[in-house]
Amino acid sequence: MILSCIVIDDEPLAVKLLESFIARTPDLVLQASFTDSVEAITAVKQQQPDLLFLDIQMPDLNGMELAHMLPPATRVIFTTAFKEYAFESYEVRALDFLLKPIRYNKFLAAVEKAKEWFARDISRREESVSRSVEGGVRSEICSGADSAAGVFSLHTPHSSLHDTPSPSPSPTVNSKPSTVNNNTTLFLKVDGEYRQISLSDILYVSGMKDYVMFFLDSEHRPLVTHLTMKAVEEMLPADRFMRVHRSFIVCLDKIRKVDRNDCIYIGEAIIHVTDAYLPAFHDFLASKFPGSPP
Repeated sequence: MILSCIVIDDEPLAVKLLESFIARTPDLVLQASFTDSVEAITAVKQQQPDLLFLDIQMPDLNGMELAHMLPPATRVIFTTAFKEYAFESYEVRALDFLLKPIRYNKFLAAVEKAKEWFARDISRREESVSRSVEGGVRSEICSGADSAAGVFSLHTPHSSLHDTPSPSPSPTVNSKPSTVNNNTTLFLKVDGEYRQISLSDILYVSGMKDYVMFFLDSEHRPLVTHLTMKAVEEMLPADRFMRVHRSFIVCLDKIRKVDRNDCIYIGEAIIHVTDAYLPAFHDFLASKFPGSPP
């Protein structure tokens, strides 16, 4: 697997070092290097590299700010001399965090991690396409069978506004938080249209001011919609979802592991549980492992 990449660092010597590492690594192709982060973001959006080697402390536009502006398919490996940025780096879905001075063996390990991520991502997309094709075939078969039986969906010309369908529970929305929510789906307004998603498909939700991103098992890119985190928290059943950070709500069933630093590994993300949400999260862990030490 060949990955295209761009280097952004305001230190020319750091740029030269990363360029030399990339030249020694057969699986990487360097598209461009920049010492000016403002100039770099235009090139990144145009060229859409697979991988970005990105410094954090830079003038005008720092690495964290730039990471929020990237194309959805571009992934980041942060390069910095300041280890205190490690937790924050994973909140913007970084694949790895390289601490300067960077050694080639550490660089190679980060590249291998990136290759594994992209390989899994390709596999997920192929599976999603396969499911869509199979679903389309099943839909055609069901559609033919329904028509033969005189049963028509609301999307066919035979349906009538005067028909009175039997009442069914709404798939969304709870106006108040509750500990149990029997809904299995909810509707999101995405790009001007309404998308129905299954709650079981949600990995986690990330907030950005008055917008949120739903990260799903079945989607390559997050679904962005105009909602607040508070509204999302009230919509999702509290027995299945938990807020663990001011900007993150996670599906408890999708957590792969929790490390000793209270970092949650879910999907391809690593999310740090912040102090305000630790007591509730520790209570959840204790309920799963009764009798274990805190």
